[in-house]
Amino acid sequence: MPGYGISTDPAGLLPWTWAQERIERSHGYWLATVNATGEPHLAALWAVWFDDALWFSTARGSRKARDLAATGRCTISGASTEESFVLTGAVAEVRDPSTIDRVQAAYTDKYGSGFPDPAANPIHRFEVRTVIGVIERGDEFTQRATRWTISR
Repeated sequence: MPGYGISTDPAGLLPWTWAQERIERSHGYWLATVNATGEPHLAALWAVWFDDALWFSTARGSRKARDLAATGRCTISGASTEESFVLTGAVAEVRDPSTIDRVQAAYTDKYGSGFPDPAANPIHRFEVRTVIGVIERGDEFTQRATRWTISR
């Protein structure tokens, strides 16, 4: 983050567990997509962190579903700015019934009910490629801002 005075001392970097905890416990998320012509779109959604990926559903005809089908990429963040995370990566629709059942169970544990009908509201697996974590309090912003790159 050029111009913000971010420390380059690795001793201050946040551990990966910090990011995982916030990703897992976030109730709501913001999904940013672009369409084929580059027009941006932002939408709120619920999701569950499961098997090192973020899983969510959306109506097949929704703007976000059309954007994801066109590009296969998005950015997702949590609702908090005080301890924020931003995820970038690739999205794929999931059709395997046994995978859907396992993800449904995790989603139900988190929210009390499962995804809407997957036939009309496909389930997507968001494979995270980069994560940026920032704490907004005091000097933690400049001393602890961290970027993780996930290679698969």
